Amino acid sequence: MEKPTLQLNSDDSQPPSNSLAMSNPEKTLLQSNSNDSTTNISHLLFAILGSEGAWHHRKGYGEAWWRPNVTRGHLYLDTAPEGDLLPWSSASPPYRVSENIEKLIKEIAPAVPPIIRLVHTILEAFKEGDKEGFRWLVMGDDDTVFFVDNLVDVLAKYDHTDYYYIGCQSDYVKSNFWFSFNMGFGGAGIALSYPLAKALAKDMNGCLRRYAHMNTFDIIAMYCISDLGVNLSPQKGLHQVDMNGDISGFLSAHPKTPLLSLHHFDEVEPIFPGMDRAEAIRHLMKAGNIDQSRLLQQTICFHRKHRWTVSISWGYSVNLYERIIPRSWLQIAIETFQKWVAPNADPPHFMFTTRFTENDPCETPHVFFFESMEKMPGNVILTSYYRSRPRELPPCFASLPADYVSHSTRCECCDVSYTDGAKNAVVKFRECKKDEIIA
Repeated sequence: MEKPTLQLNSDDSQPPSNSLAMSNPEKTLLQSNSNDSTTNISHLLFAILGSEGAWHHRKGYGEAWWRPNVTRGHLYLDTAPEGDLLPWSSASPPYRVSENIEKLIKEIAPAVPPIIRLVHTILEAFKEGDKEGFRWLVMGDDDTVFFVDNLVDVLAKYDHTDYYYIGCQSDYVKSNFWFSFNMGFGGAGIALSYPLAKALAKDMNGCLRRYAHMNTFDIIAMYCISDLGVNLSPQKGLHQVDMNGDISGFLSAHPKTPLLSLHHFDEVEPIFPGMDRAEAIRHLMKAGNIDQSRLLQQTICFHRKHRWTVSISWGYSVNLYERIIPRSWLQIAIETFQKWVAPNADPPHFMFTTRFTENDPCETPHVFFFESMEKMPGNVILTSYYRSRPRELPPCFASLPADYVSHSTRCECCDVSYTDGAKNAVVKFRECKKDEIIA
């Protein structure tokens, strides 16, 4: 039986970001601290916080986004790799075993000794990266996926010669309450400008002495940075993903901001049905490798003849509704996921608005997931989406049933075409016309 799919055609006349393009990476590295060039991938230095034990099952996450001989930095482990990690994969970030700081730990008697190793990594990464120069030190966990093209483009908008501490709050209200609403959650990733990283490295031991009683990397780093007179610069697109279960409803309504990171892949279901977690990340990167700037960007369009609404999260999913629904409502995430902790606690739970479908056939979408993508003649990208399972609800009384649909197409405005009874719906994306009503 042929599985139902959707196909999206999008105008590719705007080329993907070229911030990663380098004809000579070694030459670019030598120029990395020059202030007369636009920030590119050679200016980013990654310090991935990990452990030998976890990397055995997490390396698939890191290898999905790491680009050997292009991305710079290291994975910092607590002990040397063993077993099936050897020989070390060339697709993984090169590793370093964290420095032996037992003397310092005995001296300061920290509340959580392993956390001191993680914070000390800022100093270790700075010392190594400073030999060749960098503009941004990017810290993250080994179960975090970074979208490097987008990260480069966003960091290029900041002045790397000034003190900047860039990060995000948690998605979960109580996480921010327990720690701080002014803290960058390190799992989602934080970016430190070169001058700030240098100042932190210089005072690292003093910082660790002052805050040895604290119990997380994130909060110690925030306090140390605050002591230097710097506060968090919040950046959308970095996602801590303090959620459990199926996060498709969150990803399908991603805000109009570049996707920069996704954390906590061990805690959520695979983001594509029928795949394990690492396979699902690699699958998402197939779309990201064509154009990360569009990834998960939501576009909403209407087929007024059949009274359908189509919401596309580019490169991830398509939600087809059997009624006309306002954009303002579809931009609210469907709460397919569970609370991070305390499931019976009173709201508010999340730092964003959510909605429920409650099995209403007029409110519950037919869901299709990204299958494949290819470039076509005429600067068009053809994207296919498949239906993972039947919706198993009766049709909405207000429109033509969409149970037969298997294919669709995408832009800021779009045109939907469908022939009654056909397996394919085509959604063609285009630039909006002047004064076009899109609500």
